[in-house]
Amino acid sequence: MSTRRAFLWAMASVAIADGMAGAPPAFAQTRPVSAERLGLKGYDPVAYFTLGMATPGVAAYEFLWDGVRYRFASARHRDMFRADPDRYLPQFGGQCAMNMANGNVRESDPTIWVISDGRLYVFASSAGSDRFRLEAAANAARAATNWQTLKNTPSQ
Repeated sequence: MSTRRAFLWAMASVAIADGMAGAPPAFAQTRPVSAERLGLKGYDPVAYFTLGMATPGVAAYEFLWDGVRYRFASARHRDMFRADPDRYLPQFGGQCAMNMANGNVRESDPTIWVISDGRLYVFASSAGSDRFRLEAAANAARAATNWQTLKNTPSQ
């Protein structure tokens, strides 16, 4: 083999080996740093309180809180959230409040919501929000208790 060909072969082998050394196995799931969970499916948590409606946020006004990206309809809403996130955060990590009260974890629809006792609750269905409202304080208390054991459970 000529010196040039041997050199090129060696360089190609090094490049392939270097590329494979840092690559994860095909079965491993990797999560890019920017792939934090999107809270409320991109809806603005402050808008429920200020506008009284579910309002989609925009990527230009994002804020990362506790590993969750929240989007806002305006810089003002983002800044309000940043100043007092606990006031605006959806309860139970944004999972369906009525399902949580019943001991289940279920993904919610952020367009179905209730503010009760100054807290934002989202639901999987309008029937769930209707049932929640009938006994809001009792349902919120049951959901809060269940949340302590279910918060790390994947939603259905």
